Amino acid sequence: MRTMLNESIKKVIDAFHYDAHPMGILVSTLGVLSTFYPKAKEIFNEESRTRQIWRLIAKMPTIAAYAYRHQRGLPYVLPDNDLSYTGNFLNMLFKVTEQKYEPDPVLERALDVLFILHADHEQNCSTSVMRNVGSSQSDPYVAVAGAAAALYGPLHGGANEAVLRMLDHIGSVEKVPNFIEQVKSGEAGRLMGFGHRVYKSYDPRAKLIKEVAHQVFKVTGVNPLLEIAVELERVALEDDYFIERNLYPNVDFYSGIIYQAMGFPTEMFPVLFAIPRASGWLAQWQEMLLDGDQRIARPRQVYMGYDERDVE
Repeated sequence: MRTMLNESIKKVIDAFHYDAHPMGILVSTLGVLSTFYPKAKEIFNEESRTRQIWRLIAKMPTIAAYAYRHQRGLPYVLPDNDLSYTGNFLNMLFKVTEQKYEPDPVLERALDVLFILHADHEQNCSTSVMRNVGSSQSDPYVAVAGAAAALYGPLHGGANEAVLRMLDHIGSVEKVPNFIEQVKSGEAGRLMGFGHRVYKSYDPRAKLIKEVAHQVFKVTGVNPLLEIAVELERVALEDDYFIERNLYPNVDFYSGIIYQAMGFPTEMFPVLFAIPRASGWLAQWQEMLLDGDQRIARPRQVYMGYDERDVE
């Protein structure tokens, strides 16, 4: 039952315009859930806290799927708890008229891998927001809403979408060498999907996702952008310019290509990031709450303005 949404929550989703961004719907709905579960504010009650964590992890795919279907004017599909976590998500997204939706095992497994690899990754922007909001002892629903809002930003949750735009711009395998030269000269901007604040070598997650991509394309057909991506990776990794700067493919380089091949529009990409990352946010939140030395977040600020100003 934790996967189900209260009928009143569905009315909240229905109130959004048909072209509302699904990430905006997700952030808003998470905040609304706080008002439906007042006991969520009992954050130091272990039984209540655990219940809210389960609810949030269970309901994230439901909210995401309903945001997707709302945008398309499709009726909502009830969760099928006989299916796996990702299988049920695919059911709520894509079920049409069949009596029992049977997810493709390859696509189901691909989402499993992608969700596991995106579940947590130390103190990134959204996780820091989760801990900052949670440090005021807010309930987990509003804290996750804040973290999801941080993920909404294009520099965080929108990185794989930027990779697709770059690959579309390149256009063909033959144009990759010229594009690489434009990146090096600064004419083409950054090489999206390369480099990481933590990993200074090939992102280990990217290796796994690349393998998953080839498995998915056996089911969906090859995404024409894959050939461009593979050639871009090959050329870049043979160029001293990128090697000296520790610019290697990261987790975003292939994930967007997979999501696109599975039929997801680009605006769903940050939502697909938020679903698994919620488990990481909540783990960090609970760890923080149980730390006896934890205090409310209060970063210091160095004032660099005027020493003195007259008031007229």
